[in-house]
Amino acid sequence: MPRLFGTDGVRGLANGELITADLALGLAQAAANVLTKGRHAEHVRGEGRRPRAVLARDPRVSGEFISAAVAAGLASSGIDVLDAGVIPTPAAAFLVADVGADFGVMVSASHNPAPDNGIKFFAIGGVKLPDEVEDRIEAALVQPKLAPTGDGVGRIRRFADAEDRYLLHLLGTLDVRLDGIKVVIDAANGAAAGVSPQVFADAGAHVTVIGADPDGLNINDGVGSTHLEKLQATVRLTGAHLGIAHDGDADRCLAVDADGNMIDGDQIMAVLAIALQRRGKLAHDTLAVTTMSNLGLRVAMAEHGIEIVQTAVGDRYVLEAMNERGLSLGGEQSGHIIFSEHATTGDGILTGLQLAAEMARTGRSLAELASVMTVYPQVLVNVRGVDHHALAGDEVIADAVRGHEAALGDDGRVLLRPSGTEPLVRVMVEARDAELAQSIADDLAGIVGERLSLS
Repeated sequence: MPRLFGTDGVRGLANGELITADLALGLAQAAANVLTKGRHAEHVRGEGRRPRAVLARDPRVSGEFISAAVAAGLASSGIDVLDAGVIPTPAAAFLVADVGADFGVMVSASHNPAPDNGIKFFAIGGVKLPDEVEDRIEAALVQPKLAPTGDGVGRIRRFADAEDRYLLHLLGTLDVRLDGIKVVIDAANGAAAGVSPQVFADAGAHVTVIGADPDGLNINDGVGSTHLEKLQATVRLTGAHLGIAHDGDADRCLAVDADGNMIDGDQIMAVLAIALQRRGKLAHDTLAVTTMSNLGLRVAMAEHGIEIVQTAVGDRYVLEAMNERGLSLGGEQSGHIIFSEHATTGDGILTGLQLAAEMARTGRSLAELASVMTVYPQVLVNVRGVDHHALAGDEVIADAVRGHEAALGDDGRVLLRPSGTEPLVRVMVEARDAELAQSIADDLAGIVGERLSLS
């Protein structure tokens, strides 16, 4: 049976086969059982209070019944619930640490379309759970539940100042004002719709807002970090200095320069890494990125004496590497960017603020700042209907990859990656020339299809 948890919690079609009210209730009960065991739980109970959890969601309509089921599962397990309502995922993580909660639950499907939803957990301190703890929660679904009675039952209370606490935290990360900077915020009709425009305005920026009218059904629909067209047009129309695009739960940030050109997560990391290095705040002069980051980022970092640490795809793996090495910055091409000084997870609003702050510090445009990195042409081909588990052991494919890598030398790279959930292999090729990258990707995709075909 496939693992219940994916790379970022449990996710699927809400009210479909997986993400149901029953599952939400059961997961909450299982998490209460697993996450309140041990010395910390004994300590807080010794202080005469029940364990506490922060609960939050994005504005999807299904989040209403899912979060209600989660709250019921937690309270019935003796957990006091601080219900923060609709706030960004990084806000939920921050609040777990800020109020000293025992764990947190976020109901969101991030950049997925409105019919989907998901459930993810944060441990003490607002950090994502390691795989082994998620596995213990999954196993606890079929184990006896905590079932206190009387005053042992948890209470559910509205976390009234949740958004204000997060907003003040974000403002506290800035060392400059954003006065004079004109920014367009695309909130993806998601969880950032309230706080992101507000915090930019409070920091002094002149703010134009799009995608900030969530109705429960329009999240990520033609707006946000997966649909930049409206943001690009609005930036050009209003003469803004930059645009900031979030996804549904605001843990991502992509940007648009004054001419409407996309600035992706790799380019943003290049700008911010160099900025932190200049100010003596880039720990160990090292940046953590995933295997999918563009070769141009690696080249740019090498030119500035910044080391690259490479991880598997997923911001949780970036964070693990950052924690192991004591790093201050890391992230993904998709816009999940982590500042360990200020956050325990990717935070799209924090990222946008820090990018605008660098513009304010230097007086340079976003296009000028982003020019430190040349984006190499990148081609991604998905080869479907193949035995992706057999990829690692196929020497013919390995020889073909080695041959292309040798021909590319330092001017490109090849990455073949099996999907973790379906019979699919992703073939990614980077080269200085787009046609060459496409030619190599097509050749390797053909070999993978021929060698690993399931038909």
